[in-house]
Amino acid sequence: MSYQEENNMACVIMAGGVGTRFWPLSTYEKPKQFLKLFDNRSLLQKSYDRVAGIITDDRIIVLTNDRFTNLVREQLPGLPPKNIIGEPMRRDTAAAVCLGALLSIKRFGNPVIVTLTADHLIEPGDLFRQTMLSAVRMARETEALYTFGIKPSYAATGYGYLEIGEKFADDRGIEHFHLVSFKEKPEKDTARQYVESGRYLWNSGMFVWTADAIFGAFAKHLPEHLEHLTKALEKEGSPEWQNALQQAFESIEKISIDYAVMEKAEDVRCAASDFTWKDVGSWHALADFLPKDVDGNCCLGTPLKLDAKRNLVFCEDPEETVMLVGVQDLVIARAGNATLIAEKERTEEVKKLVEEMVEES
Repeated sequence: MSYQEENNMACVIMAGGVGTRFWPLSTYEKPKQFLKLFDNRSLLQKSYDRVAGIITDDRIIVLTNDRFTNLVREQLPGLPPKNIIGEPMRRDTAAAVCLGALLSIKRFGNPVIVTLTADHLIEPGDLFRQTMLSAVRMARETEALYTFGIKPSYAATGYGYLEIGEKFADDRGIEHFHLVSFKEKPEKDTARQYVESGRYLWNSGMFVWTADAIFGAFAKHLPEHLEHLTKALEKEGSPEWQNALQQAFESIEKISIDYAVMEKAEDVRCAASDFTWKDVGSWHALADFLPKDVDGNCCLGTPLKLDAKRNLVFCEDPEETVMLVGVQDLVIARAGNATLIAEKERTEEVKKLVEEMVEES
C-alpha cells in the first residue's frame, strides 16, 4: 500500500517544551526543538520531515508556547499560519492533545490523528512511516487508542515503559499488542527486569487515534479539558481567540495525557517497531551521537585530555578548546557566555537551577 492510499489523516506536533535540562545550549528563548544539534535540520524540522509527503501541510498542526510561534513559522514556512497555535501557558501534554484533537475535528471531521513530539531522533524514516501507517490503519479499524512502543536496546532508566499483553496482529512485520499498563521511569534493577522479561517496550510518547476516539476518551476521563477548550475554540479566528484560549488554559489542570487518559482508557494498544528512537532529553542522552575516544570521552569541540575518562564535552563553537586533566564522568557544555559543569549522573538536576535562575531574573 502506498502512502497516498492512506487518507483522512492529520498530524499534531507538540513543540511547547523549554528544554531546561539542555542548558546552556537550550534556553527559554530558543529551546532544544529549534536547535540544529546534528545537521542543518532542527529537531522540530526533523519531526515535520517524517510525515511530510504523507500528510499535507494544511493538515499538520503545531502546538507550541506562544513565545515560540515565530520560530515555528521560520522553521516550517510551508504551514498555514492558522496551523501554528501558541499555548498561553504550560499545561502539559493533555492540554495539547485535547486542543489538537478539537482543531482536527473542527477542520477535518473525524481524521486519524498522528500525535508526535518535536524532540526525538528517529531512524530510519521509512521504517517509522511504515509503522505509523500500520497504526493508522489499525486505529481506523478498531477505534482503539494507539501508542508507539520501542523495543528496548538496553535497561534505560530515563524512559517510561509499556507493559504489553496479547499480540493480536502482525502487519507486514509491524507487531501490534494490547497494553496492560504504563510504567514510570524505573530504577536500574527494575529496568533490567523489564528488559529481560521481554514484556516491556519503551514508551515513545507518540500516539495515533481517530478524532472521535480521543474525543470520547476525554469526555469520560478528563471532561474539564474538553469543556473549557471547546468553549475557547468557538472564538477561533476572531479577535477574542487569544483571550478565550488564555481563560481556558487557566481553568484546566496541568497533567500529562498518559496520566489523564491513557492509563485509564479501556482499549489501548501499541505498534512495536525496531526503528532507532532517542528522546533527546538531556546531556546524558546526547553521548550516543558524539565522537568517542578510547577512554570513553564523547566530545564536540577541541578537547585536550590528560588522564580523563568518560566525560562529555559539547562546545557550541567547535573551534573552542577545553582542557580535561584527571577528571572523569563529567559533562562540560559551553554555549555563548554560559558554561555547565556537572557530574553525569546529576545532569537531570540542571533543570532546578535553570528554573531558579529564571525566577530570579
